[in-house]
Formats: sequence, C-alpha cells, structure tokens
Amino acid sequence: MRRITQNMIRLAGILAVAVLPILPAATPALSADGAPGDYIVVLRDGAGEPGDVAVEMSRTHGLAPSRLYSRAVKGFAASVSAGRLDSLKRDSRVLFVSEDRVVSAAAKHAAAPPPPSQILPTGIDRINAENLSNNGTGIDVAVLDTGIDLTHPDLKNNIVGGKNCSTGKSYADGNGHGTHVSGTVAALDNSAGVVGAAPEARLWAVRVLDNSGNGTWSSIICGLDFVLSKAPANGGPIKVVNLSLSGTGASDNDCGRSNKDALHQAICRVRDAGVTVVAAAGNSGRPASGEVPAAYDDAVITVSALVDSDGKVGGQGVATGYGADDTFANFSNYGPEVDIAAPGVNIRSTWKGGGYSTVSGTSMAAPHVSAAAALYLAGHSGAAWTEVRDALKLLAEPAGSGHSDPSGLHPEGLLQAAGL
Repeated sequence: MRRITQNMIRLAGILAVAVLPILPAATPALSADGAPGDYIVVLRDGAGEPGDVAVEMSRTHGLAPSRLYSRAVKGFAASVSAGRLDSLKRDSRVLFVSEDRVVSAAAKHAAAPPPPSQILPTGIDRINAENLSNNGTGIDVAVLDTGIDLTHPDLKNNIVGGKNCSTGKSYADGNGHGTHVSGTVAALDNSAGVVGAAPEARLWAVRVLDNSGNGTWSSIICGLDFVLSKAPANGGPIKVVNLSLSGTGASDNDCGRSNKDALHQAICRVRDAGVTVVAAAGNSGRPASGEVPAAYDDAVITVSALVDSDGKVGGQGVATGYGADDTFANFSNYGPEVDIAAPGVNIRSTWKGGGYSTVSGTSMAAPHVSAAAALYLAGHSGAAWTEVRDALKLLAEPAGSGHSDPSGLHPEGLLQAAGL
C-alpha cells in the first residue's frame, strides 16, 4: 500500500446530523487499489483497439491491464513495474501515462427515520425550486458516486440504469453518499420523504467508489467512459453529470494535454459529446484552483456551498457550526474557478436503506446545480454546457441581495431555479 497526501480525491461531503466544527483532515488509509505501479495509459490516435494494444503491451512491457477505455480516453489502466515504466512511455503508440491517483472518502452519518409526510428541504426552498411547472421531465442525470439505493421509495421510479466501475456486483449504494446526492436532484414529489429540485428527471447510478467511499481515477474514467457511450453525440440520453468529488490537482486549461492529466481529458470528451458536467468546489477552505475536478474551468460548472438554515432569504435563520445563516460556508473552496453557489449545509435528503439523512458539504451543493441544469435543458434542448452555465449565473441571486460573504471570498451568485 502507498501513502499519498498530494493526489487524493474525496467525496465533497461532511456527513452529520449535528453540525460539528471542521477538523484538519487526516490522511485515510488507502485500499489495495492505490498500490504503487498503477497507471492510466492513454494511446495515440491510430494506435489500434485498446484491448488489442493492451494484450500486446502486456507481453512487450510486462503490464497487467485492469480496465479498458474506448471513449472518454482511448487506452487502459494497468499495473506497471518501475523498471518498465520508461520504456512504456517511449512506446510510439503511447500519448502519455498518468498516475492512477487515489479517490477516497471517510465519513460518518446518522441516518434518520423518514418523516411522516413529505417535507421541503431547506436547500430546495432556498433556490425556489418548489412548485415549478418544469420538473426536469425527459432529462437524464448521471450521478458518478457510490451508487444509488435502487429500492429507495423516493428514488426507484426515477432510476433507469447504471454501471458498476467499483467493487461489488451492482451499482447499488453501499455507502449512502450517492443516494443523498441523487435525492437532491430527483427525489419524487409524492406524499413521503423529501422532494428533489427536478423530481421527474431520470437518474443513472454510476458507481465509481466502493462502500467505504474509496476508488481511483481509473474507476472514475470508467464511469465517464460509460456516460460517453450514452451521451447525446452518440445518440444517448444522458445530458448532465454530477461529480461530488474533490482532491488535490490543477488544471492546464488545455483538457489535460499539456500536463498529461487523463481525468481532465476524459471530462472534456464527455463535455464535447453534449453533456453538462457539474463539480463540487471541495471542502478544504482554500482556492479551488488547487483541487480537481473543480479546477477544470474549461469543462465543468464548479459549485461552492452556502449556509442556509431556514430556506429563506435574509439571514434570519439560526447560526450553524459552518457559519451564520445565508453566508459562505467556512469549509467551501473559493476563487475564480467557482461559477455559482448553492445550499450545502444541513441538507436533508435520501439515504441508503430507504432512509434519510442530513449532510453538509459542497457535495450537497453540487446536485442542486445539476438539477437546475436539468430544468434548463428541459426547456432548451441541445443547449451547450456554456449556455447552461451562463443561464444559471444570469438568474443567480447576487451576493448582498439575500446572502453575504464576510470572508470576501464569495463573489458568485446563489443558484435560483425560478424561471427555469
């Protein structure tokens, strides 16, 4: 096993029912998937079919291939011995080789029983997504996460498919985080539980992290490869992707071509296939430029988190451990890469096992924006991701008109769904 402190990605969620002060993050133990020698091999155009090349390179370079990619990137993931890495990089068929970095999340939660009747979560209330005639009908949203509870009564009728790129035998959620994110997007508008911002949007459960919230870049790229196979450019229905993930990294603003970033390249190809990609800004309380995928300003809509304790404008709700009502959450990353804010503290949503939980983090802010993107696309079929981003920013509530930023680090507006 290896210990990586610079290249970790984690779920951008802080799970709690009682809000606790943020403590310095400890480096979590890494799974065997993070063993030394794991790489993502990106092939040049014309190199041949990834499967054939992987088989041949397994002989010539002593590789042990583990995953094949044909869309998001053209290549494969493999274990490579230290003595063979340089020769692999010099192979004329190889465009570049990326380290297969660890994705990880260690979190605690306290599940709560379902409410006796449907409640309106404060986040949905604050962005004015309730009582809209537009419910996201006909729009498919892929949630790349820990999976989704496939039998949850508030979600099961909206789940249309998925892919397992992690451990286990299905794309069901063994952690809870992916189910929580999905409920904010599209929990049913019925008589029980909670309601999502786009309750008629269809959900795709793309499991890229295991039951402990651990995975690798290669598993995320596997999920993106699946999304690309069902993107509009390929005749598929998926138009929005939610990435509630964050970790150390940087953007070359060149889709990973300059700094040999396979994850960036994969996200750009999904973008170019007609999919709007939404990413959490991250929970480190620092510039988003130092974390990915938030830093990929050329490919994603990056979302910061606002404290909102009452679902109302004006800062009259109770204070939280992450800040006063209607202020910038003190854990949220910030900076010019961030496009828009959304509620991200004490967000009530669905949880695995048919339950519900209250969770905080930019992971919780991002799905509000993914749902809003679905609402916009329901009325603007074929809109490019930049058109979606710019429309949401135009409708957003400017700082000072209903929310403030005592830190001076929060120029972005707050998502508003009314009018979509």
